[in-house]
Amino acid sequence: QVQLVESGGGLVQPGGSLRLSCASSKSVFSMSRMGWYRQAPEKQRELVAIITRGGSTNYADSVKGRFTVARDNARTRVYLQMHSLSLEDTAVYYCYAYNYGDSWGQGTQVTVSS
Repeated sequence: QVQLVESGGGLVQPGGSLRLSCASSKSVFSMSRMGWYRQAPEKQRELVAIITRGGSTNYADSVKGRFTVARDNARTRVYLQMHSLSLEDTAVYYCYAYNYGDSWGQGTQVTVSS
């Protein structure tokens, strides 16, 4: 299993931006896929964005055009750049990795509020 640690969450006003970071204990390029999920209060955890080893990306319809998932050249971080945040984006965001099994970070809170 890989250890994942998220950072970058916080409080932001509607329309604002945040960048989440996920530090991985193994090279992100060794993972079959990595990305981000989120869970809002009283809702199920849902996919936000995924990037595969080959660099293909997939986004939830609700975040397309606003969020971008990317890997860094140092091979140990995955990012989620979020723009035009809305109240509906408020959730705990979890970093995710898959390589012969699922690995999850502890989560970072993103709160969008005026």
